[in-house]
Amino acid sequence: MSAQGSPYASSPHPPHREHPSRGANPLRRTSDRIESWFLRCLMLVLALGLPTASLGAGLTVYESSMRTVQAQSAERQEVTARLTSNTEGAQGSAQDARHRAQVNWTDTSGRERTGSALVKSGTPKGTTVRVWVDRDGRLSTPPMTAQNATATGWLVGGMTAVAVASGFFAARAGMRVVLDRRRCAQWDAEWDLVEPHWSARFRQ
Repeated sequence: MSAQGSPYASSPHPPHREHPSRGANPLRRTSDRIESWFLRCLMLVLALGLPTASLGAGLTVYESSMRTVQAQSAERQEVTARLTSNTEGAQGSAQDARHRAQVNWTDTSGRERTGSALVKSGTPKGTTVRVWVDRDGRLSTPPMTAQNATATGWLVGGMTAVAVASGFFAARAGMRVVLDRRRCAQWDAEWDLVEPHWSARFRQ
């Protein structure tokens, strides 16, 4: 047949050939397909699970911390006390450091009480300071604040996100190790079959 009679003579491009689909690639092993699908599942879990887990954990801790804030705020109150001794270990300390010193105050029943509280280093004896006491009139630590609750929620949420991401990379690395071992075993088995025929060519 002449070039003029050829059905492709008038076309500047060669005939189009259908490429095999990705799944029909003869060089693509079963382990490659398993790895591809497993990675897709992991990516889906990471995309959906990371924000859900981090937000859920952060909000749960925040709400729990806010209940603690409300409870402590209701149980504790700040009162005025008078410093009755010098601060312990104040010699040579920074001015913004805090040390324990003896203070006395009057509780709600009118009884005078004495205790040890943290006060700023260098505060002279006889100075009035503010201290926190509980319902029984005993010295206590300041109640948790809303800022503390917010910071705790963010911290837990961030740690949860890091844990989920670490689990993703650990699962991916574990999958690679298992599949690579399987591939090496397959290569060894195939080489055991091919090697005798290959080496026989050089012995002739």
